[in-house]
Amino acid sequence: MIHPSYVELMKVVNEGADVGDEPVINSRYSIVCATAKRARQLIDHRKPLIENTEGMKPLSIAVEEMWEGKLRILTDEEAAVEQEKQDAYDEKVREERARQKEEERLKAEEEARQKAEAEAAADEDGEIIEDESSEETVDTTVFASEDEDFTPHAGDDEEGSGDAE
Repeated sequence: MIHPSYVELMKVVNEGADVGDEPVINSRYSIVCATAKRARQLIDHRKPLIENTEGMKPLSIAVEEMWEGKLRILTDEEAAVEQEKQDAYDEKVREERARQKEEERLKAEEEARQKAEAEAAADEDGEIIEDESSEETVDTTVFASEDEDFTPHAGDDEEGSGDAE
């Protein structure tokens, strides 16, 4: 027989209910579902609520958490309130992430603007600015050696790209 039994777990879970109120749990199925859900959370690397879990399986940990009163099964009303709290928290997190992204975007725009202004100021001062993204220019001027007579052919472009004779 499993210890604690389903009946014992149901008593522990229903302990906090007022006399005359409907018990939180009235079936073994509810206990099984709750412990299975908690075991899945433990498998997904959630931290156990009890100490000394070395060598215990996730389901055994979940049952022990329930037995010690560390794990609660919420009523429908409590679950709705908890879901509202979680939704509000999730919304705050989304808003904070959106705010951070907007700040990063504005910062990047400001840095780009400052870089453009610095480049424009440097151009006005006559400094040479090397743009890392521009392609290298190739000198296409043709020079004649000292021994040769260089005469551009008619119809050659102005850059002197004609053949040397």
